[in-house]
Amino acid sequence: MTPPFRTPHALGYRTDLALRRLAGAQTEDRGDFTVIRTPDNPTFWWGNFLLLHAPPAPGSLELWLARFREAHSTARHVTFGLDTVGGEAGAAGEFEAAGFRLTRDTVLTTPATTAPERPLPSGVTMRPLETQADWDAALELRVAVNAADPHPLEEGGYRTFAAGRLAGLRRAQEAGHGACLGAFVAGQLAAGLGVYDAGGGVTRYQNVETHPAQRSRGLAGHLVHFAGGWARQNLGAQTLVIVADPEYHAQRLYERVGFRPSELQTGLERPPAGG
Repeated sequence: MTPPFRTPHALGYRTDLALRRLAGAQTEDRGDFTVIRTPDNPTFWWGNFLLLHAPPAPGSLELWLARFREAHSTARHVTFGLDTVGGEAGAAGEFEAAGFRLTRDTVLTTPATTAPERPLPSGVTMRPLETQADWDAALELRVAVNAADPHPLEEGGYRTFAAGRLAGLRRAQEAGHGACLGAFVAGQLAAGLGVYDAGGGVTRYQNVETHPAQRSRGLAGHLVHFAGGWARQNLGAQTLVIVADPEYHAQRLYERVGFRPSELQTGLERPPAGG
C-alpha cells in the first residue's frame, strides 16, 4: 500500500518531495508532520527527515527530537523541513542553541529560460546521460565538487551518498520522469544537473554542478538554459523551479537566465557528530 501523502504548501518542499518519491522515497502523514524516508540511502539528510506542517512552537525541541528518533532510529543526522513560504521559523532559536543550523534557500521560478549573453565555448556538447560511463562520470563530478568545497564532507561517506542519489535519479530517468543532463568538453563530463517532472506542469532542477577545472567558462548557465528547453519539450514543463543558497553566486547565475525569486525554503539541520 502506498503511504499517505500530504502535498506541502511550500513550492520548494512540494517539488522536493515529488522528486524524492520518483527516486524511491517513502512519505507518511503523521498529522502535524510528514515523515520522509529513503531506505536505500540512509545517510541522505534531506531524503530522511521530518517536514513540519507549521513552524516549531516554543518549548517543542525535545518533542521533535523524540519524533525524529522514532521515525529515523538509526540516523546520525537530524533534519526538519518547515512548510512555510516566507522564511517563518517559529522557535528556531531553541534548535540553533542545540546545534542546529537554520537554512533559508531561495526558491526561483520561470516559465522559460533565456540564453546567456556569453557564447557557449566551442567544442561543448549538451545531452542527457546515457551510458554507464556517463553515470560513472557524474559520480566523479560530484566527488570532485565536494573535494573543492571549502568545507568538504568526508570523501568515502560522500561518495556513498552521491552514488545513492544518482541511482535514484537514474531510475526516475529510465521511467521517463526526467533526466540528468551534462555539458561535455572533448567527450568528458564538465558540468551536470537534473530536471524532473514534479507534476502539474512543474519541473524541478537538481544539483547544478561544474567540475572545478571547468569553472568560469559559462557552462552552468548554458546547461541550465538547455535543460529548460529540454524540459519544455520532453516533460511539458510550464513552470521551471530551482532552489539556491542566497549567499552563493549560483542565484545570480539563475537570475541571468530568467529565474526570479518566489519563496524561501526553510529548514533546520544538525549533521552527525564529528561531521
